[in-house]
Amino acid sequence: MMSHPCLTVLGVESSCDETAVAVVRRDAAGTHVLSSVIHSQIAQHADYGGVVPEIAARSHVETIDDLAARALAEAGNPELDAVAATAGPGLIGGVMVGLSFAKGFALARDLPLIGVNHLEGHALSARLAEDVVFPFLLLLASGGHCQLLAVRGVGDYERLGTTIDDAAGEAFDKTAKVLGLGYPGGPALEACARDGDADRFKLPRARVGHKDCDFSFSGLKTAAAQIAHAEVKTQQDRADLCAGVQAAIARQLVERSERAMGLFKPTMDAGRPAFVVAGGVAANATVRQVLKDAAERHGFGFVAPPMRYCTDNAAMIALAGLEHFAQACNKPEAVAELRAQAMGVSARPRWPLDEARALAQPVHKTAGRKGAKA
Repeated sequence: MMSHPCLTVLGVESSCDETAVAVVRRDAAGTHVLSSVIHSQIAQHADYGGVVPEIAARSHVETIDDLAARALAEAGNPELDAVAATAGPGLIGGVMVGLSFAKGFALARDLPLIGVNHLEGHALSARLAEDVVFPFLLLLASGGHCQLLAVRGVGDYERLGTTIDDAAGEAFDKTAKVLGLGYPGGPALEACARDGDADRFKLPRARVGHKDCDFSFSGLKTAAAQIAHAEVKTQQDRADLCAGVQAAIARQLVERSERAMGLFKPTMDAGRPAFVVAGGVAANATVRQVLKDAAERHGFGFVAPPMRYCTDNAAMIALAGLEHFAQACNKPEAVAELRAQAMGVSARPRWPLDEARALAQPVHKTAGRKGAKA
């Protein structure tokens, strides 16, 4: 239990192509998002079919001051207890912009600064809307990440499975791009798939015979691109391929999640554990439904953040910072340490949630400077 009856935190998110600022408060009545403002860069990247890192970083610089002012004004200019900012992983230029702004803001107001792992923001995002009890099983599926994690508590994560190549969101986006569906690709593919026959095209199944919880989407992405170039001529062809790709992604997410449920359940003492699905892919209605069905089959309660908190936002970063700050509030020396270390928080392009597992069992083994994911 935290000793402070009320904590209010400003959150800053700039890891990719959304600049976002939010104010989140926790008191005896629960967690409240006092404001959450987001500047989307979709129009700026649309011509390129994907995020251009330098354009994204410049846009963060141009918008973050005004967004912070808006977020504070909408929240009623509250007295703040701390500042939280994404410190990684992400596009390093964007991360540096948001983190630098947060450092300046915290220094000017003499506030503690908490550097937040962007993935932890997603991991805890469901707690913005309801009191999800630890521990819970998490599927984090987005454009850059696809992982299954046992979430034991704030800062305590065990990786059960991860992608060995591409993320689920990337498979959505790249298929949409090759089909000319526009940007952002995930929602466009989902819309196109509604009129499609998911069984028409033969698509590969990844890692057949493996019994672990790891994902692989590169083969599916390549096969979809080959079919798109060779066989897609009409709008119906396009819809059928979209439906097939969406079904293949959903099937793999379900298969691996069910394996993780089998690993996770024996660790529970009692009660019905929660299966939380977070990240941008959680906004896909088809994916949500099949994962919800899987959770019910295995005795898990299904939880997903509200749609507005599935994609990148600053409310989840503020919440993650608040959770860490609440723990520190029970130890005065910990708060003093946060203040002392605030200016030393570094931007990190890569930052695994389960660092011990990532070091002991790296998914990508580099072969020299140009090795995989070097």
